[in-house]
Amino acid sequence: MIEFMKAHGTENDFVVLLDEAVEVQLSEERVRVLADRRAGIGGDGVIRIATADALVNAGVLPNLPEGVRGDEWFMDYRNADGSLAEMCGNGVRAFAHVLCSQGKVQAGEQFGIGTRAGRKLVEVHEVTGENQEHAIVSVEMGAPQVLGVSTAQVGDVKVAGLGVDMGNPHLAAVIPGLTADKLQEMPIDQQIQFDPEFFPAGVNLEVLTPLDEAGAVHMRVHERGVGETRSCGTGTVAAAVAALADAERAEGTVTVHVPGGEVQVEISAQGSVLRGPSAIVAWGRTVL
Repeated sequence: MIEFMKAHGTENDFVVLLDEAVEVQLSEERVRVLADRRAGIGGDGVIRIATADALVNAGVLPNLPEGVRGDEWFMDYRNADGSLAEMCGNGVRAFAHVLCSQGKVQAGEQFGIGTRAGRKLVEVHEVTGENQEHAIVSVEMGAPQVLGVSTAQVGDVKVAGLGVDMGNPHLAAVIPGLTADKLQEMPIDQQIQFDPEFFPAGVNLEVLTPLDEAGAVHMRVHERGVGETRSCGTGTVAAAVAALADAERAEGTVTVHVPGGEVQVEISAQGSVLRGPSAIVAWGRTVL
């Protein structure tokens, strides 16, 4: 049986496998079963906890990604459809929270986590609850790379947005005049069409309201390999970049409201930082 925890960051939820020895064979089919909300545990993705060296030695990683240290914890992340994902901001927060709850890292100290998009610096600011089930976590997400302007269609709605590389591909579309109420009526849950030449590895689509006077936006997201989710960490950073650009600003702090809650994103010349909550809702063993 496999030990697991179920955790989420603003309701972007994950099955977290405690597999330090890398004994679990994570085939695409097995990931799909674990992530299935009826036949499995359920989640937007599956995360394995192990060190980078252990994953290399087991052949899960062909080599260490640039900047990743072998003795540090590595977030081996898979989308719900079984495909590999380079990075997940909410997943990193949940991953760090689980590590802290297991006594593998300490709250109040910055530490590194390996991802397929490189090494990320993380800090668990506080852990609360009788079972350490709540936490506030920040992640240094790196410098967003603006790719240019592209378009997509979701349902019968066409949008134009800013292509942003966060280690994974995003199209963040600020819709002029869009309100939070009107955003809820958009068919973000439907299949998306995009330019495969612009996004050869697929794309995550964020649709958002313009930046308001309080420095906030409302966002919905359709994630590559999953569909609509309640939140997307890298997507909130891409959304913040697009919202600031739409407001003719290059830097600033943006509060991003998503269906699962809210996070704060700081964009500066040094890069980007994502801060928000994490929750552990279950733990146990599975035969899946």
